Amino acid sequence: MPRLALFALLVFFALAFGWRSWRQFRTTGSTGFRGISGAPGSAEWFGGVLFVAAAVGALLAPLADLAGVSPRLAWLDAFAWQVSGIVLVLFGTTATLWSQVAMGPSWRIGVDANERTMLVQHGPFRYVRNPIFSSMTLALAGVALLVPTALSLGSLVLLVLALQLQVRRVEAPYLARAHGDAWSRYAEQTGRFVPGLGRLRRADAGGGRR
Repeated sequence: MPRLALFALLVFFALAFGWRSWRQFRTTGSTGFRGISGAPGSAEWFGGVLFVAAAVGALLAPLADLAGVSPRLAWLDAFAWQVSGIVLVLFGTTATLWSQVAMGPSWRIGVDANERTMLVQHGPFRYVRNPIFSSMTLALAGVALLVPTALSLGSLVLLVLALQLQVRRVEAPYLARAHGDAWSRYAEQTGRFVPGLGRLRRADAGGGRR
């Protein structure tokens, strides 16, 4: 289903980045885009680069499949997996938008260390600290099931690596500095990407890992 995968990706990016940035601009006067963090070559910078590479790879995967230049992985090329992919894409896209809306004016793409945004703990943030990233991963996993190729799976791996770097090296240190004990308490009670998993001890939370 490469055409469906490509359509789903275009809709996802249009809503999660285009529409959300437009709404943020209408509400706050800023698109919320802060760009890639860190100096070139740093872990933070690599996180941003890997995210861009994952997005580009995900878009290229269905195009390469349509062109017949990226062989499918036989063990994943089954109707049941494709149905599961559709479910994951729909759920992941919906959950991403829900999480973005829940952030309200605090929503950003990237981090500006000089800004202080609200520590969001309502909506999906009651269950996990990074619901946007969790939902994006589910959506891209669904695309990989719709187009089961080495390129689509590789893009999914790149996304996971990018999000780990972004969370641990950029966002968590920023939140720890900005919110102190409030962040520590929140990180102790709430999972990182999955409910109940990745909750931090006070010492770890204060150290800035998210």
